[in-house]
Amino acid sequence: MRKTLEFMMYDWLKVQELTRRDRYAAHSRETFDSVLDVSEKIALEQFQPLNRLTDEQEPEYVNGAVKLPDGVGQALKAYADSGLLAAGHNEGVGGMQLPYVIDMAANTFFAFNSISLSAYAMLTYANANLLMAHGSEAQKNAFALPQLQGRYFGTMCLSEPTAGSSLGDITTKAVPDGDDYLDCGLGPRYKIKGSKMWISGAEHDLTENIIHLVLAKIPDDCGQLPAGPKGISLFVVPKFLVEENGGITSTRNDVMLIGLNHKLGYRGIPNTLLSFGENNDAIGYRIGEPGQGLQLMFHMMNEARINIGMGAAMLGYAGYKASLDYARDRRQGHLRSNKGTQRGNAQIKLIEHPDVKRMLLAQKSFSEGALGLVLYCAHLIDEKRTGTDDQKNRAHALLELLTPIAKSWPSEWCLEANSLAIQVLGGSGYTRDFPVEQYWRDNRLNMIHEGTHGIQALDLLGRKVRQNDGAAFNLWVSEVMQTIEQAHEHADLKGFAQDLDVQLQHLIAATQKSQQDDMFEMSLAHATPYMQAFGHIVIAWLWLQVTLAAYGSDTTNEAFVAGKRSAMQYFYAYELARAHGWLNLILDADDAVATMQDDWF
Repeated sequence: MRKTLEFMMYDWLKVQELTRRDRYAAHSRETFDSVLDVSEKIALEQFQPLNRLTDEQEPEYVNGAVKLPDGVGQALKAYADSGLLAAGHNEGVGGMQLPYVIDMAANTFFAFNSISLSAYAMLTYANANLLMAHGSEAQKNAFALPQLQGRYFGTMCLSEPTAGSSLGDITTKAVPDGDDYLDCGLGPRYKIKGSKMWISGAEHDLTENIIHLVLAKIPDDCGQLPAGPKGISLFVVPKFLVEENGGITSTRNDVMLIGLNHKLGYRGIPNTLLSFGENNDAIGYRIGEPGQGLQLMFHMMNEARINIGMGAAMLGYAGYKASLDYARDRRQGHLRSNKGTQRGNAQIKLIEHPDVKRMLLAQKSFSEGALGLVLYCAHLIDEKRTGTDDQKNRAHALLELLTPIAKSWPSEWCLEANSLAIQVLGGSGYTRDFPVEQYWRDNRLNMIHEGTHGIQALDLLGRKVRQNDGAAFNLWVSEVMQTIEQAHEHADLKGFAQDLDVQLQHLIAATQKSQQDDMFEMSLAHATPYMQAFGHIVIAWLWLQVTLAAYGSDTTNEAFVAGKRSAMQYFYAYELARAHGWLNLILDADDAVATMQDDWF
């Protein structure tokens, strides 16, 4: 994995060129490599040994608290001590001013070695990043900086028992705490009342404090909660109350653990049901203005979505590596002659069987393609932060368009990679004696995490491709066309460029038809296959870019380059053509889903 990671960073994305920008001028490829070295070492020594243990000994609810296996605190302390929680922030607040793409690359090692332990870190730095971007100075000092230091961990509290993805229906309320609620040093102070469901990492004793970011609604003068998502506000609610100067107190806030959800995977991080204000004394401090809650929370959610895609890619990659090692070691079956008879008596390695090669190549194309996608999006974040005005505008538009795909495509297709890993191992893959079944279980959550597949698809087709008269979509099309033109200059890539162009034109036609007034509602019934097609075309585009980079790289490892080209060839031959059928659902105006009635089921 390390070699592929470095190739994508340095030969394809050219991230070393970011050091020419003022923010990253103190860095070099050597400093980037040292960050990767430290991350890989900590992940292997601290996270990897706990991956199976935390799966088998999932968190326990004991006397209102959570009990975790020994070693979890030590592993997460090692992560915090590395400085990675603050890595992308200014040196003045303890950060390293690392590019986001380097931060993402460093975290791939932790996701690869224990996805559930890496989730504590992901939630914490995403929580702190939101506070640093939108909180007051007092809120940054009291709640964000201790998270960047690893003293506190963070959560995001959105869903409720009766309002999952439909956040506009939440009923948790926030009532101003007295007449002087606006005069508090930590921001406007409220009493929070309600419950939240599916909250990861919301109770433990790993850190001094836990900082909850909570969506709630402020009642009007008649005590009624505003309807819909525009009435949602955002509050920071600590487990233990803090002083106005940021110092922690020994007073437990009125936030209670009600119970744990027992999950298929991601068992190393507790998933909780929380009650706020059981005794009418849960203190929260508003971030931003009333009604801005969902807008502000999307800062954390969109960052988390790309990280979910990264985690899915790493689980796919972990399964690929495990099944590749198994196929190279396990002997089973014999070579066959062209007449179907057995040739020789010696059993051959699994990897010599053509169908096993197919399954391994599929895993490689899915997991490395997904890794390329999330690194590309991370690089766009750096462009958005530090580029010229034109670079910032381009990066913002592409990032808005691709974020639903960056979350969903790895979640779906690296899960398929994990399924193929189990198949390579056969019966052994279905047992807990081998790790691939856990990778599948862990990855299955990612299609639900941070917005389900259907929600991401509706966002893509119903909003993202329509914004600003399709400006972001048209920009992305022009980017793909540039890659197609570059590939035409290589004789052995010309056919792939033509195949990509055919599917791109098909996508353009389907997108245009979906936006017609008489087609829009029916097209939304096909939003998920549309997103699948879009995602496949994005991955095919990135694979062509990666292969072009491999052809132009200085690497002398012919097998490495050949492997990248073969993975691309597999994806084009086996996968890209699927986009045509998915898009035909819109082009043919198929109405099977749109007209289906309840009683017909």
